[in-house]
Amino acid sequence: MAKTPPDIPVPDLTGKLAVVTGASDGVGLGLATRLAATGAEVIMPVRNPRKGEAALAKIQAKHPDAAISLRELDLSSLASVAAVADQLVEEGRPIHLLVNNAGVMTPPERQTTKDGFELQLGTNHLGHFALVARLLPLLRAGKARITSQISIAADQHAINWDDLQWERRYNGNQAYSQSKIAFGLFGLELERRSRNGGWDITSNLSHPGVTPTNLLAARPEVGRGRDTTMVRVIRALSARGILFGTVESALLPALHAATSPSAEGGHLYGPSGLRHLSGPPAEQKLYSRLRSEDDARRIWKISEELTDFHFPAGRN
Repeated sequence: MAKTPPDIPVPDLTGKLAVVTGASDGVGLGLATRLAATGAEVIMPVRNPRKGEAALAKIQAKHPDAAISLRELDLSSLASVAAVADQLVEEGRPIHLLVNNAGVMTPPERQTTKDGFELQLGTNHLGHFALVARLLPLLRAGKARITSQISIAADQHAINWDDLQWERRYNGNQAYSQSKIAFGLFGLELERRSRNGGWDITSNLSHPGVTPTNLLAARPEVGRGRDTTMVRVIRALSARGILFGTVESALLPALHAATSPSAEGGHLYGPSGLRHLSGPPAEQKLYSRLRSEDDARRIWKISEELTDFHFPAGRN
C-alpha cells in the first residue's frame, strides 16, 4: 500500500505570473496545477498542442477559476524559443516565476535538434538557456525567481568538453548527465551574474529524485518504442511506496525552490529521503560537478556562442 505523499505549504501567489516548461504531463503538469491553485496566472509553453489542451482541461477541472494559457514551444528549436519569447515580450507582462522543467532523457540512438545539437544538450540545456536570455527583460521586471530542474544524473559522469555534441561516440546516459550538469552550472552562474549585474532575479536548482514519469516511458519521438525496464521497475516500487517517489512528491522540490520564502538563490533542493530518491524537499549539498565556477563560465560562453543568444555584460 502506497504511503501518503508528503506536502508543503505554498504562499498565496495572486497577481503573480508563472511560466512552467514541460507542463503537459508529469511533474510539470503537477507544478502548473499547484501554482494555479494558489492564485498564480500560469503560462504553459508546450511542444504538443493536443497534450497541452488536455493538460489545461485537467487543471481547469480541478480549479475552474484558474488563469491558465498555452503557448507553443519546442525547446529543440531555437527559432521556436525565439518565437515564444518574442510573443511574451510583446505582451509585456513581468514574469515572477519561471520553472525550467521540460526535458528529454536517453534516446537509444544519437539524435539532433533542428539546429544540429545533440538532442539532450540542445533541449535540456541550450533551449532553456536561450529562453531565459530572451525573456530576461520580463524576468528582471518581475524580479523573478527562476528554478531549473536538474537530476541526480548531474552527480554522475562529466561534461564531454572534447566532444560536446557526442559525434564521435554516443552514450545516452552520459549525454543525459552532461546536459543536466551543464544546465545546473548555468543556473548557478545565472545567480552569480544577477547578483553582480544587479539583474534583480534569483536563480536556484531543484531535482525530483526518481519517479515514474514519461521520461523513461515509450516515446517514439525519441526512438523508444516501448517502456524501458527501468521505468517498469520504478512504477512497481513507487506504487508500493518503496524507495521511489510519486509525481505528487517529485514536484515538491521544484515547488519549494520556486515559491518558498526560505528558498535561496544558488542553492539546490531535492528529496530528503534515502539517497535523495524520494521524500519531503530539503536543501542539498551541491553536487561536485556543479561547484567549479570556471566550468560554469566556460559552459556559459559556449552556450552563448552555440545559440547566438547573449546576456548583457556587467550592470545594465
